[in-house]
Amino acid sequence: MRLLVGYDGTNAARQALELVKKRAKLLGAKVDVVNCMVQNHKLKYEDIRKVEEKLEGEVRAILNSENIPYETHLVISGQDIGEGLVQYAEQHKADEIFIGIRKRSKVGKLVFGSTAQFVILNAPCPVVVAK
Repeated sequence: MRLLVGYDGTNAARQALELVKKRAKLLGAKVDVVNCMVQNHKLKYEDIRKVEEKLEGEVRAILNSENIPYETHLVISGQDIGEGLVQYAEQHKADEIFIGIRKRSKVGKLVFGSTAQFVILNAPCPVVVAK
């Protein structure tokens, strides 16, 4: 079984990672931790490297304690974050997607869209939401 967790370092994402840790341990599953970055300007190598190091460090601290097999992936594209997560799930045949959500106002959802909503409606597999 392959579990995917969308991770951006927020408290909601950490909650999703903690949830996927329990599920992976129970099922003996492999975890793909994916951070999607939107490339709307030229990114510097140093900035990308910092994000990769932070991602790996935070995930290692949470998942290594249970010896859960995992890989971290930084996906950089011109797509929205939700689209990147759904595409990754399709390409890598994820069995479940875990995402964290945070409360936003109606205006915030209208102006910025909702990554979680996109993933829930378009994912090729079940989506588990942590808050």
